[in-house]
Amino acid sequence: MTPEMAVSLIYDAVLNIILIVSVLVVPSLIVGLLVSIFQAATQINEQTLSFLPRLLVTLGMLVFAGNWMLERIMDVFHNLFVAIPVALG
Repeated sequence: MTPEMAVSLIYDAVLNIILIVSVLVVPSLIVGLLVSIFQAATQINEQTLSFLPRLLVTLGMLVFAGNWMLERIMDVFHNLFVAIPVALG
């Protein structure tokens, strides 16, 4: 296996990890920010008011984007398995 091939595989894997995690985390961060602004404006300091909407948004994104995330993961592993014979010789 050449160093260029190893770097390419690692780059592809890290890029997919960043994409998949950002699909789950960014909507949760936005909802958390909106809930925090609401709590600051109304002076309601309830912890479940902050946790529950973020949980529901994260679960909703798993349902909504789960198929896409699974396809991305399968593509990474498919490319990895295709690269094994090339790497061995």
